[in-house]
Amino acid sequence: MDTLLSAEEREFAQQMRQFYRTEIPEELRFKVATGQELTKDDMVTSQRILNANGYAVPHWPVEWGGQDWTPVQRHIWLEEMQLASVPAPLPFNVSMVGPVIATFGSQELGQRFLPATANLDIWWSQGFSEPNAGSDLASLTTSAVRSGDKYIVNGQKTWTTLGQYGDWIFMLVRTNPEVKKQAGISFLLIDMKSPGVTVRPIQLIDGGHEVNEVFFDNVEVPVENLVGEENKGWTYAKFLLGNERTGIARIGASKVNLARAKAYAAVTKTATGTLLDDPLFSARLTRLEAELTALEMTQLRILSTQAAGSEKPDPRSSVLKLKGSQLQEDISEILVDVLGPQGLDFVTDRVQGEGLTDLPLGAVDALPAYFNTRKVTIYGGSSEVQRGIISKALLGL
Repeated sequence: MDTLLSAEEREFAQQMRQFYRTEIPEELRFKVATGQELTKDDMVTSQRILNANGYAVPHWPVEWGGQDWTPVQRHIWLEEMQLASVPAPLPFNVSMVGPVIATFGSQELGQRFLPATANLDIWWSQGFSEPNAGSDLASLTTSAVRSGDKYIVNGQKTWTTLGQYGDWIFMLVRTNPEVKKQAGISFLLIDMKSPGVTVRPIQLIDGGHEVNEVFFDNVEVPVENLVGEENKGWTYAKFLLGNERTGIARIGASKVNLARAKAYAAVTKTATGTLLDDPLFSARLTRLEAELTALEMTQLRILSTQAAGSEKPDPRSSVLKLKGSQLQEDISEILVDVLGPQGLDFVTDRVQGEGLTDLPLGAVDALPAYFNTRKVTIYGGSSEVQRGIISKALLGL
């Protein structure tokens, strides 16, 4: 990346590099680097260190703790974070609801929520998808009916990531069923401890409990918890999803995972040497490295022409989301292929002493990560949705 940056940007990257590797506890970075699951405390600890140093929410307005950085500097901040295997700030807080409140919410709403959101004193959950409204999100049916100074909310959300930790949930709700479906949606903030809110876990194929169903049964929500204007929620959701899709490319994290696969391949014996000596494997690895470099150049080109602080979503973020998510899946697949049967039951404390000492310390079970990564071409807008945006907004088809 350094060869694509100016001298000032390279100096900034070095500053970020030094901070991440000295201020974030090594045991947390080791967990991320070796694919281990982070606890809630791990994520809170890391984000509070970042926030104390002004690095949790640099893309927010300066008034609310942001930094007056260029889009390229914000890219460097995230890229170096991923390369150092630092736990990322909770995206629901820093990339989703925080920017929406800062951009469209009232001053009072900002003062009430944004400092706690940046410091992870509030853990936000995302209430968008429903059983019959996923990729076609505008078809959502969870209703919020105005009754005096409250909304009465009824309905169900699903695939609510880490909702078991949620303190509050930001919601898309239908406040006017009589108009075009995109025009009758509002953006509402709900305390998850409110009577009538029920969270149920969904068991995943990787064995984990990451997502949930959330039910709302006559939940009373104060009107002051509405963000912006009633029935303008679809505009705010498009703004939010534009922010989310840029980050979903996860170029730095893909570099780390591809380097892991390469390191494991270098010590995996074959009849003619190591797996790296195999021409078919080498060609596959080289293709992924080239595609990842091309994606990074594309991202930097987009960022160099992006207006800082723009409220309009950049449709070019769909290109990054489409290709970045596919590369994440491809890299998780090559990692499983390299480890083979040994990747099925790795844990860090078993690497030594069972004939596995040739593999780098920290090689862990790759299969759950492989299964979990199947979701990245779906969440944040499926690949099919991204292709539709690209064809319409960029190609004019």
